[in-house]
Amino acid sequence: MEPNTTKNTALLVMDFEGAIVKMLDEDSTVLTSVAKAIQSARNKGIPVIYVVVGFRKGYPEVSPNNSSFSQIKNAGMNLDTVEGYAVHPSIAPHEKDIIIIKKRISAFTGSDLEVVLRSFGIQHIVLTGIATGGVVLSTLREAADKDYIITVLADCCADRDEEIHRVLITKIFPRQAEVLNSEEWIAKNN
Repeated sequence: MEPNTTKNTALLVMDFEGAIVKMLDEDSTVLTSVAKAIQSARNKGIPVIYVVVGFRKGYPEVSPNNSSFSQIKNAGMNLDTVEGYAVHPSIAPHEKDIIIIKKRISAFTGSDLEVVLRSFGIQHIVLTGIATGGVVLSTLREAADKDYIITVLADCCADRDEEIHRVLITKIFPRQAEVLNSEEWIAKNN
């Protein structure tokens, strides 16, 4: 794996919409860790890219064959409104940050993320997100197939199932990515 540099790096803040954050335990420290990583990235001139899931009114992108998103559509969740896919206010995007709207679990599928990464010359992506077994896993796998250098910030990821989070962070992700906590990443890029 190539050494990390900030020149061709982007921080991805994935699926931190208010409704998704509400699913975390009240004592979760993930938002604090993500806020520190975001601030560090901004201070170093690393692009911060927010990825949210969102649909057109009426969810025309959701196939009845897609059980995950069909449940959302049928439950009447408001992921087809700007309010529905708004990022949690404690880590809200700044004016210069980029917001990507995706249509599936992976940050790449149904979005223009890859176009944005190419336009910035990004080769190294740093992943944060909810859920570890959802957006982080799917994005990591697709990014690896696309030959990106990948870092996962373990304390900036969360999953309702702690065992899934632990196994992915300690056993699966290290096969294709560098896994650090946010403090290690911040110190490494100073």
